Amino acid sequence: MGCLAGLGWFILLVAVVNIEAQNKHPIKINSKCLGNLLRVDVSRLGGSFLEVSAVINNSSIILTPSLSSQCGFTIKKDHLGNAVIYASVQNCFAQNLDDKAFTTKLGLRLQSDIVVEDEFHLVEETCYYSPWASREIICKPNYMEVSVKKAAPNEYNLPAYPDSDPRKAAEQPMDASFRINTVVFFTPEERVMQVDEAQINGYGISSTPTRLLLRSPNPSRETYIKDVAGVPMTVLSTSIIFEKTKLTTQLYAGAACPQAQGGVFFTETSIRWFLPRRIDPLICPKHFRLLEVNMGVDGRKLEATEISARNYSLTLDDLYVIVEIPIGAAGCQIKSHAQDGQYFTSYMIELMLELLWTEDDTNEDTRYKVFLPVETPLQLQPPQVIDATVPKEMMFKALIGPVGFDVMLKNISSPSEVLSLADCIARGFKVFDQMSPNGCSKVYTVEVPFTDRVVGQRKEKGVTMYNLHLTFGFLVLPKHTPFTATAYLRTKLEDIAPPSAAPPSVSGSCDDKNFHVLVKYGTKGFNFETLMGKRMLTGSLAQQYGLMVNDTHFSLIVPYSAADATVEAVQSSSSIKSRLDVTLRHPKTNKNIQDFSLTCNFVTKLIECFPNGTITALAITMESVPSLNPRRLTLRNPACGPTYSNDQYAYFVFTANSCGTTRKFLPNMMLYENEIFITDELELRKLSQSKEPDFVLKVFCYYDINTNQAIGFNTRPRRSEPYADDARGEMQVEMRVALDDSYSVFQRVEDDPITKYQRQPLYFEVELMGSYNPKVSLELAYCWATLEEDKMSLPRWDLIVNGCANSRDPHPVIFHSVLPKGRVHYPSNFKRFEVPMFAFAGDKDNLNRQVFVHCEVVICDVRNPVDAACNVQCSDHDNTMKGQKRAVSDDPGFKRVSSGPIIIMSP
Repeated sequence: MGCLAGLGWFILLVAVVNIEAQNKHPIKINSKCLGNLLRVDVSRLGGSFLEVSAVINNSSIILTPSLSSQCGFTIKKDHLGNAVIYASVQNCFAQNLDDKAFTTKLGLRLQSDIVVEDEFHLVEETCYYSPWASREIICKPNYMEVSVKKAAPNEYNLPAYPDSDPRKAAEQPMDASFRINTVVFFTPEERVMQVDEAQINGYGISSTPTRLLLRSPNPSRETYIKDVAGVPMTVLSTSIIFEKTKLTTQLYAGAACPQAQGGVFFTETSIRWFLPRRIDPLICPKHFRLLEVNMGVDGRKLEATEISARNYSLTLDDLYVIVEIPIGAAGCQIKSHAQDGQYFTSYMIELMLELLWTEDDTNEDTRYKVFLPVETPLQLQPPQVIDATVPKEMMFKALIGPVGFDVMLKNISSPSEVLSLADCIARGFKVFDQMSPNGCSKVYTVEVPFTDRVVGQRKEKGVTMYNLHLTFGFLVLPKHTPFTATAYLRTKLEDIAPPSAAPPSVSGSCDDKNFHVLVKYGTKGFNFETLMGKRMLTGSLAQQYGLMVNDTHFSLIVPYSAADATVEAVQSSSSIKSRLDVTLRHPKTNKNIQDFSLTCNFVTKLIECFPNGTITALAITMESVPSLNPRRLTLRNPACGPTYSNDQYAYFVFTANSCGTTRKFLPNMMLYENEIFITDELELRKLSQSKEPDFVLKVFCYYDINTNQAIGFNTRPRRSEPYADDARGEMQVEMRVALDDSYSVFQRVEDDPITKYQRQPLYFEVELMGSYNPKVSLELAYCWATLEEDKMSLPRWDLIVNGCANSRDPHPVIFHSVLPKGRVHYPSNFKRFEVPMFAFAGDKDNLNRQVFVHCEVVICDVRNPVDAACNVQCSDHDNTMKGQKRAVSDDPGFKRVSSGPIIIMSP
């Protein structure tokens, strides 16, 4: 209630209402206390306009945006018609009882064009908050709040003159007769305001017997921007002057909050937020202790078990508190967008971090709570159609989605007619939606009887073939922007099918990244062989493809980029057409029982254009050019080969002003073009003799040349010449041991030592941790094995020498290529190799012993081929990592990494 003394000018906003005349409305209201904040959720608003006011003395004061930021309120309405209201427990209108109990009353008025009279709802909640930290800071998108403890009158002897150092908060005790007189802002220059002037400028200032509260709108003229460990932060720094007769004292009150999206980075699969572990503008001593770190969503702290269940990640390093959220995980909202008939989504989530630290010099603690609403860039997410038809049920069943809750299915059309949802239900269709497992989206299910006239039928050889072609018309609310999804469903039903004659069968579907294959055994059980593409489905290959087995069938999930899939065509720079062939073959006669092919379009980024002029392109081998060797591909400049390549693809990284890239000016745009093709004469002659078509991939990037950015800045005279601090950095490298050559599951040495028999291979992965730069390459210089943990101990088995497999080893290591999929975003940051355990079989005296594997690695730059350590070419081309290895400098630093112990058992 303390800040109401300076808010007399708000009297124009006061409107007297009859609190008792309330009518119930079907909206849903829920309030809860979240520490030093109150949260009120208002759902099912529909198209109603919500007006929020603070209720005091049977009157309501409308919470305008400026008043909300001054008094500690945040009000937002999402795209689904729900509203969320946050109120600081120390808001201007709260009834405060001994700084322990805070009662807030809010009036919610709903205005609608449909209803003549407005609906009014009263929300009253008392939040209990104790004990307080010495300093409490809240960072909200529209305001910053700092609450500072005041010293009790009997704690110190009151001096005649105040201490001049504003950083020594609460060193001067004060009693109730002290009144706030002046506020000194450090911007960083000093600016002095009287309390009335500060409140007119939008600041909230109040004092209780035990605490001082200062609230600043975000942004304000008295704040400034400071880079803290690479994160831009808005800083508020003040000294509050108290007066009593001829005595004065002061308290320091300051806050520092990340700017919108500050420290946030996005990948295709996750959101990463980096908050500085040490927020320098708030910490004076050289030493401080971080006592607690908590994360939350929507203002609610999450326990460790819930963080793990949601696949969230909360980690700390020397500089940052790091939060990682998988895109689409529980707790987010999906916002839908339709552009040019295509469906895009962005993921929204309100993250929270709460830090508690103490400073050794003052023994005072600080509780720091920051809220960060995050919305990802738009991603193309065309709804996937999954065929879930069971022919015996005489019904087509299609699953369409996922889509956001702001998407509505408007109609379903066939080539001959358009049906509304009401028409579909009248025709016997079943149309319903259900929530996805993550709770962030929904999936539509449509069932169409085989007997409906939109279903085509064709009979041949005792089998009826059924097919269905449907287009689903969707609308994105509230603007009713349209987009569509198309389904082609086909199935067959035998007219007479004796149980003894049912053969095995194959069916399948696709999602956005994988082929889903279902193989049914038939009535004779599992008596056939399965070929995936041209390879026999072995046990290890089946495990790699996520084999699931039961008594009647087995299923596989095959990535569209797998070696057994065939790329038929490149549809665009963001889509490829890929096919998976599955053959069931009789093991004795080698006759094919069934041939099955599944062709789908997959969204993938073949070309990426970065704002700094970097261009990446992925050239993939296609069925039409089977003899193509991706390693021989170049850009227009033949010297610009792939950064890395294998038998399936070639990956290029170059800049817009290199490798023969041309530039063309268009209206409002600048176009950069290049091409990927074969320049090797021998390869061209080989392709021409095989009568295969020429391979050319056009690479193009458009850049907007008329985008304007407004930048605000303040200038002041330089106090001293600029200087640079000396600094050092180190990249972290980690070695892991995988279960098999899929490198999808790893063994944990810290839990139990890894045990292997001598004739079992070991699969190693070495990763450059914390790197998100495709231009950085991790290279293996030397790798060896020892019986002791000491890297220099003897005996020693050399595995990799000068970047190549040890030529003297009868069973040399095998290098495995790394593809950009799953957790691997930049393959250049990884190296994988296989060590056959035959390498140790010759030493009979060292059987049943543990070994340690060590590697020396070097970090290279793919743009700068100057050093021999990073430019190694091995003679055995089938046993090396392909592509040039390039150095960062003339003297690259080596780093060692080890894995072990690994216990070797004799058979």
